Amino acid sequence: MSRSPHRLLSTSATLAVLLAFGVLTAGCAGNPAAISDIRYDFGPPNPAASAGTAPPVKVLEVSAPDVLETDKLIYRISYADAQQTAAYANSHWTMAPSQLLTQRLRGALSSRGTVLTGADGVAAPVLKVDLSEFEQVFDSQSESHAAVTARATLTQSGKVVGQRTFIARAPSSSADAAGGAQALAAASDDLVSQIGAWLGVQALVAAQ
Repeated sequence: MSRSPHRLLSTSATLAVLLAFGVLTAGCAGNPAAISDIRYDFGPPNPAASAGTAPPVKVLEVSAPDVLETDKLIYRISYADAQQTAAYANSHWTMAPSQLLTQRLRGALSSRGTVLTGADGVAAPVLKVDLSEFEQVFDSQSESHAAVTARATLTQSGKVVGQRTFIARAPSSSADAAGGAQALAAASDDLVSQIGAWLGVQALVAAQ
């Protein structure tokens, strides 16, 4: 099995736990699953994620730290060592989570109003979202959940209209990459819905 600094190999006991429920087995060369690489996205748009009223707004590309600017599907074993993260060997996103979230956010807001990009020369409020957490968290060997956190900042004419940190959580249907991808998509839709509702309130306040 190939070793990586991102693998949770701090103790032999931790490794034994991981191998027991199959999180790391896909990384072993002798495993048939290592032949294929499964790619995930957020799936079809969720109508519920479009809740809230969105004014005309420039939605910038979602930004994220370097560790999240990758197609890796990241997980954390919170009950073993909550300070370390790892990534599935043969399961990835179709693109970086920040890009997937940008698409989801623009799509949801466009169903409620006009959505522009930073390149558009039209005067409009600017929405900037900074993604800080996007991972599957294992609470035990058989249970996990998605954790997504982002800060949204709304500016107009160079002044901050509003800023808020949003947190979304969703249970995984299974304690594996497929369950993690499903839960992260659900949590992302929840996050987008929260931002959309908040944006509508900020627009009403700014218009007074």
